Amino acid sequence: MPNKKFDYQSLSEVHQSIDTTSTRRPKWRRVLSFFGPAYLVSVGYMDPGNWATDLAGGSQFGYQLIWVLLMSNLMALLLQSLSARLGIVRGRDLAQANRETYPSIINIPLYVLAEIAIAATDLAEVLGMAIGLQLLTGLPLIWGVLITVLDTFLLLFLQRLGMRKMEAFIIALVFIIGMSFLIEIVLAKPNLAEVATGFVPSIPNNTALYIAIGIIGATVMPHNLYLHSALVQTRKIKRDKPGIKRALKLNFFDSAIALNLAFFVNAAILVLAATVFFKTGRTDVAELKDAHHLLDQLLGTKLAPALFAIALIAAGQSSTVTGTLAGQIVMEGYLHLRINPWVRRLLTRIIAIIPALIVILISGENNVDSLLVLSQVILSLQLGFAIIPLIHFVSDKKAMGEFAIKPIVQIAAWLITIVLVYLNIKMVTGQAASFFAEPGHLFWKIIIVLAGLIFVTLLLITLLYPLFKRGRHAAKRQLHSNIEGIEPIAPNHYKKIAVALDFSAADNKLISHSISQGQNDTTYTLIHVVESVPARIYEGESDDLETRKDEERLEGYVAQLQKLGFAAEAKLGYGSRAKEIIRQVLESEAELLVIGAHGHSGIKDFLYGETIDKVRHALKIPVLVINV
Repeated sequence: MPNKKFDYQSLSEVHQSIDTTSTRRPKWRRVLSFFGPAYLVSVGYMDPGNWATDLAGGSQFGYQLIWVLLMSNLMALLLQSLSARLGIVRGRDLAQANRETYPSIINIPLYVLAEIAIAATDLAEVLGMAIGLQLLTGLPLIWGVLITVLDTFLLLFLQRLGMRKMEAFIIALVFIIGMSFLIEIVLAKPNLAEVATGFVPSIPNNTALYIAIGIIGATVMPHNLYLHSALVQTRKIKRDKPGIKRALKLNFFDSAIALNLAFFVNAAILVLAATVFFKTGRTDVAELKDAHHLLDQLLGTKLAPALFAIALIAAGQSSTVTGTLAGQIVMEGYLHLRINPWVRRLLTRIIAIIPALIVILISGENNVDSLLVLSQVILSLQLGFAIIPLIHFVSDKKAMGEFAIKPIVQIAAWLITIVLVYLNIKMVTGQAASFFAEPGHLFWKIIIVLAGLIFVTLLLITLLYPLFKRGRHAAKRQLHSNIEGIEPIAPNHYKKIAVALDFSAADNKLISHSISQGQNDTTYTLIHVVESVPARIYEGESDDLETRKDEERLEGYVAQLQKLGFAAEAKLGYGSRAKEIIRQVLESEAELLVIGAHGHSGIKDFLYGETIDKVRHALKIPVLVINV
């Protein structure tokens, strides 16, 4: 049944954190509580990687390719609604469903490909933000790329505020993008009758076909399918038939509104390019910098290029948040591995920054747009590995019950998949054909052929494997082992207890807690680490004022305990807190460590360090952490 309980949750820190079932709130607020996930997803459809194809289409062919944007938007709406359906009905995100269905030999490459797609997405966001900062402020591109590292702290801050605050932040950025282009359109004054002719399907020539392929290929992003299936699970819903139906309906409305906003942004870029560039004979505009510089000249106002740069920065910033969430979903779903969000964000951002820095340092800023194109090609290659499993999962009646998609929807979804995969492969092979036409490069040509064979083989396995294994959706790989009976054990009698002191007002509290864990024959080892510069350099041989005073205070504590009748000894460490505490505990052969926690988090962990985690992972004895 769809409402069965599972062993693990997607985005566990915010899973079902938004209650849509409370009867205390007005009905309109309960309805609005469903709205939000699709707006986070929609930013992927208006990220900087999409802008180049929209600019090229508008500048070269006027309004004639607007229908391609509309068609790709309808495709995206269907696929995103399938992704939301998977999360709502099965309580699974796409990565989790893949892990349960495919064997490890398939899941490992699927995971790697998903991570590559997220890195490629992040690369486009890094470049988009850096170009936007340069266009707005004149900042060198290389510094703009480095500044994007600070996004790590922004994401950390947003996650601490909660899911609704994060959604509000993203919606605000989407609003900035939309308003910027709305003003641009007003300034450009396009002929609406001519714009309407662009909704009539037509492909003027092969160049238009190639750009159309680029528009469609850059529209649906693989990471968005992982993301949407997890974000809908942040809503707590009634797990009965009416509750699930209501959630599916409202999430579809959420997707339709959000993706139509994304369509408006992409159409606005194309219409702007058609009105300002195509109409004035500038059919060669395809790069972001060119578009920015020409807007000033052709519209005769400084406002137009400024709004263009602001929208570009907002697009990059909004996409970077959702890209990180997708990375967390992919890692947890495939590997059952959870790491700190800021570490995850920093790793993803560094992977994206390195190729950007290398290209800028070696080739200069003029070749950055080729990196944007490369990021879209990489994303195109990953798309089939996300869509194909998704359609399998939501079509399976044994897993989805009555909420499995209807045959007509299946046919539409498979047709969209065939079109997208074919167009993406056609685009990539077209790029490779020009490379193979050049003489030499034998080694790389062999590598490309082998990679192509592996790619096609994996794609076929992804397509065919669920057909033979349909119905086997039980959680074969559990996050936790089976619950066994609890056997009572005798209370421990600790003969040696170590206490880590920092000479603050909390020392008395820590010593008191350690005494409560001991007996009459317990020996207490009081540990303090001297962190002065001489202590770090000379360690035990240091004789600075701080070392002497720390030693006096530690011996004072020992004397007080001995006066009360307890056996106690002093151990002074030098330099690294975590390393010295571990060493002293091991040397004293303590059976229990009592240590204080100050509640540091976020930036303070960078400033003061993270002692407790390092200590408890290194020791094999119980560690009693006291919140001081």
